[in-house]
Amino acid sequence: MPPTRARLRDAVAAHLERHPAEREPLRGLLAALDAGPGPAAGSAAPVHITCSAVVIDPRRRVLHVRHEADGPLRLPGGHVEPDDRTLVAAALRQVREAAGIPPAALCHTAAYGGAPVHVAVRSVGPDPARGEPARPHYDFHMAFHLADAGVGQPPCTEGAPGAEWLPFDEIDPPALRARLLESGLDGAARPVNASALIHDGAGRYLLHLRDDVPDIWEPGAWALLGGGREPQDASLEDTVRRELREEAGLEPRAVEAYAVEHVTGTDGTTVPVQIFTARWNGDPGTLTLTEGVMLAWHDPQTASRLRMSPSTRDLIRRHAGERPPEPPRAGAADAAVPHVVGVHLYLERDGEVLLGLRHPDSAYAASAHHFLAGHCEQESAVSCLVREAREEAGLVIDPADVDLVHLVHTLDRPGARPRMQLVFRARRWLGEPQLLEPDRCVAWTWWPLDALPDPIVPYTRAAIEGIGAGRPYTELGWGRPGGIR
Repeated sequence: MPPTRARLRDAVAAHLERHPAEREPLRGLLAALDAGPGPAAGSAAPVHITCSAVVIDPRRRVLHVRHEADGPLRLPGGHVEPDDRTLVAAALRQVREAAGIPPAALCHTAAYGGAPVHVAVRSVGPDPARGEPARPHYDFHMAFHLADAGVGQPPCTEGAPGAEWLPFDEIDPPALRARLLESGLDGAARPVNASALIHDGAGRYLLHLRDDVPDIWEPGAWALLGGGREPQDASLEDTVRRELREEAGLEPRAVEAYAVEHVTGTDGTTVPVQIFTARWNGDPGTLTLTEGVMLAWHDPQTASRLRMSPSTRDLIRRHAGERPPEPPRAGAADAAVPHVVGVHLYLERDGEVLLGLRHPDSAYAASAHHFLAGHCEQESAVSCLVREAREEAGLVIDPADVDLVHLVHTLDRPGARPRMQLVFRARRWLGEPQLLEPDRCVAWTWWPLDALPDPIVPYTRAAIEGIGAGRPYTELGWGRPGGIR
């Protein structure tokens, strides 16, 4: 299907953000795009929309073609066809048909991405052969660089007798010429995306299982965390740090530029990606994933059996070959690992303790009994406890009525991120427990202290037993006796 009105409107908006003075010449196009349902391009549309490709080589020259043996040199361009889902797709098709250059030989410019570098406006008379009336003509100019500086002169298809590269100062129309001369575009294919190759120093790599949905890069595949540069990013390091923070709440202390990976974008063009390395050895289950399905550690041998792009697989193998696994260091490395801090509510009434039965689909402790609990965010532990009690069960607790009664230091498994579990007793509260988050907890029940339910989270049982014994601290999973006074 041709580009939707929404896609065209987004392209115009991106253009006007850079060149607000051109709003008046594009007013008719904006009115047509806002006119309601119906085709935005094609013979029945109220405006005539075409698309041209501005392919720039490393010598700041632009590709031109002759559509006829004795015809003038023009940019590759023409009508937007029904199969062109975007303006970029229309421009790429025109380059392939007119000059034989496939999309994989091109890449987007860092300055413009998928936005037009220029929009030419003129009036077009009626075309009886196509059944098209007189109407305004808007030609979107989409800029590309050659992905490989060694491509040289493009091959010509049977329908293109010749092709030439013209310097910026010989380009028509004059408005496009002026735009290119002031643009700073130099034909260099630079990375516009950044990804992080995160490793634990012991041979494992943190990989991201992407959503299996259409119109995204590598749907359903394992990939590195990362994304495209945004206007607020001062550098690609800023880009990768922002993406890690937004996608997973991950903030490594140091990232280092490592390599440039070339991948194929959703439109078929080549996308140079700046790869950064970072070291982290925490538990992926503690991260807040906002995109994709899951994060997991994989070694190079396992990665060879996963669905992922060949370039990412080769990148992991290369890095693993350059950095043999480091032996674990006692003390110093472990001490630098940040801990997860959890808060837990201990409510006791008439010799019974309140526990919740977790949902069977819960990512942690499914179908097991557990305290009302949560992870500390940017808040104090007591504030977190009061908030979680209100949000999860509708209980109102005064911070002055809360005491710390037990602490459990847990390590689920070797190499996992340690957790510091704080258990607070509320001496008083208002309300009865309600199921306010049924996707996390399916029942609140008061259980006798001498008849706790099964299954129950192990450290929950350990904390209840420790409180009953008057013991303030318990360690679990550290290879030593559980209770330590």
